[in-house]
Amino acid sequence: MLLEIKVPSVGESVTEATLAQWYKKDGDLVGKSEPLFVLETDKVTLEIEAEADVVGTIDTAAAPEVVDEPVHEEVAEIAPAAPPPTPEPPTIEPVVEIPLAAKPVLAPSVRRLVAEKNLDVSKIAGTGPGGRITKGDVILYLEHAVPAAPPAVAVTQPTQPHEVTPRPDEQITRKPMSRIRQRIATRLLEAKQNTAMLTTFNEIDMARVKEIRAHYQDAFQKKYGVRLGFMSFFMKACVEALMEFPELNGSIEGKDIVYHNYYHIGVAIGGERGLVVPVIRHADKLSFAQLEQDIIDYVNKIQENKLELADLEGGTFTITNGGVFGSLLSTPILNMPQSGILGMHKIEDRPMVLDGKVVVRPMMYVALTYDHRIVDGRQAVTFLVRVKEFIEDPERIMMEV
Repeated sequence: MLLEIKVPSVGESVTEATLAQWYKKDGDLVGKSEPLFVLETDKVTLEIEAEADVVGTIDTAAAPEVVDEPVHEEVAEIAPAAPPPTPEPPTIEPVVEIPLAAKPVLAPSVRRLVAEKNLDVSKIAGTGPGGRITKGDVILYLEHAVPAAPPAVAVTQPTQPHEVTPRPDEQITRKPMSRIRQRIATRLLEAKQNTAMLTTFNEIDMARVKEIRAHYQDAFQKKYGVRLGFMSFFMKACVEALMEFPELNGSIEGKDIVYHNYYHIGVAIGGERGLVVPVIRHADKLSFAQLEQDIIDYVNKIQENKLELADLEGGTFTITNGGVFGSLLSTPILNMPQSGILGMHKIEDRPMVLDGKVVVRPMMYVALTYDHRIVDGRQAVTFLVRVKEFIEDPERIMMEV
């Protein structure tokens, strides 16, 4: 049985894709649900599986037809053409020697400097177009002609000034950008150019959240099969704050502000081919365990190249955690058309003053980047303060174990 291997639909907005990797060789047998190849678009990377036990064929509908039968051409009798006339050997003009003094073509400023310093231009190496001597060449010649203390190091003029031979330890590698990387670059540049981005910062005492995680971790994992992480706390805290400040959950369309009455939270996850932001829908209706499970599911889909375009669409707010890579502080860039993104960072023990005493506390810097066209500074700062209050007093948000 032979089946055609066709590119599946990956979304209406995607018109091109790159076949990034083949998993099978010519003649290999393919079992059902075995991965065949990796398809890379400007938004997602998909691993395409076989629909049945097949030996694949290639769809050649878009390619020119190839005929295996020999082609029989009819040859018409054509009168022999007259042989072309033998070209006469070219006439070689005698070379006329031009005096050395007449060869250089000097600009007026160069002529004045040469005359002033009484220089022999035949000793000056020109680096201008066609080997023309520039004023800089004359100045460089004068600098090396005058002895200095300590003794000047001799400089050898290259034969071809504009050709630089790379050293053995200065080799480069050129690699084309993937479609996803090109798309990331384009979107980040669009965000910088088309929004009024501003970032506000705060710091959060993570002691209470760490205590809760340590106390309930075993029971939580035993009951739900997933670990209790920090991200679910921040998602819950952000949803509560977004309800108070809906502009940060909105976007601009033309001259309108669109307020979303739902909370689709994007979570930035780094993959081998770049950063992607899958969306957890209706985060306000999900428990801590459901949030953590959705994050794990997305991580697995990214690792297995099974992330779908629908997984990336419809987000209203984004959270990114640079702390997992060791980042202490950063300014996240908006994920357009959203108007807000929260950046989490590394937890670090720092001395803090509490009740007049210096104590060591596990602190995290947080950053909120927002679109100042729709969000005022007061709203952004107060939003971040609310997130800080919810994290430092997590009993205010529901905890399920």
